[in-house]
Amino acid sequence: MRVSVQGELPFACSAKDIVLELLERIGADGATGYAIEFVGEAISALSVEGRMTLCNMAVEVGARGAIIAPDKKVFDYIYGKPQMPVGELWQQALLEWSQLSSDADAVFDKTVAINCHDLEPKVTWGISPDQTGSITGRVPFPEQETNPLKRLALEKALHYMGLTAGMLLKDIRISHAFIGSCTNGRIEDLRAVAKVLEGRKIASHVRGIIVPGSTMVRRQAEEEGLAKIFIAAGFEWRQSGCSMCLAMNEDVLSPGDRCASGTNRNFPGRQGAGARTHLMSPAMVAAAAVAGHLVDVRSLLQAGE
Repeated sequence: MRVSVQGELPFACSAKDIVLELLERIGADGATGYAIEFVGEAISALSVEGRMTLCNMAVEVGARGAIIAPDKKVFDYIYGKPQMPVGELWQQALLEWSQLSSDADAVFDKTVAINCHDLEPKVTWGISPDQTGSITGRVPFPEQETNPLKRLALEKALHYMGLTAGMLLKDIRISHAFIGSCTNGRIEDLRAVAKVLEGRKIASHVRGIIVPGSTMVRRQAEEEGLAKIFIAAGFEWRQSGCSMCLAMNEDVLSPGDRCASGTNRNFPGRQGAGARTHLMSPAMVAAAAVAGHLVDVRSLLQAGE
């Protein structure tokens, strides 16, 4: 399957918003059995870490895997990293890696096209990553769904999440905010979070946790001064690990807790029995933590940041 993403990514939108848009369009089973290749202007403009987020969440649309053709951004990103070849071996590797792209006349079994022009920050409202919408939208009405099975799924999601059809997504109050995981725990994600949190405090009723994706990321975030911003804002700054992404160890939500989460899955019980999870970008999580409810991160940032 080819997923072509064209146009310029709008202000305050990220790779997470692209993949949530894809989920909303084709569903959690829309790529079952396929391998996805992401292509297009918007993909080329993404950083390597943004591309990692896309490929990480391809499984959420049912894909067996996802690829993006390597380019200079990728080569620059991995150069000098541990386990990378050096000297002549590096040059040989570049020659091989540069050929890892689809032929110009390649035929795909299925193509999905996304134009980023009208993309807005996305949040999930339900119990599957494809039950998502733009932050400016509302919780859907099940009775407007003509498919009986899908209508039943919507009703089940509303019941579990404790939401009312038609309510504004930005009115949903949260109790927790979690940033991290293999999906959005990279240094680029943490920099985006720091932009939102700098000079601000999280709401008094919100518990915020930030878990870097690796010890290397943790070290870099501390060297750049990001950790100080997180702690000053009221977030807990943790060691790297899975943590609240899947209720690991003691990082478990209680029944009825509602978490703005920069992770990849919002299934019932994923973050604790009876817990309610809303997926979104790390910057959106930070904004929700400050506001105490889901909120459009664009309202906290100035265009051009």
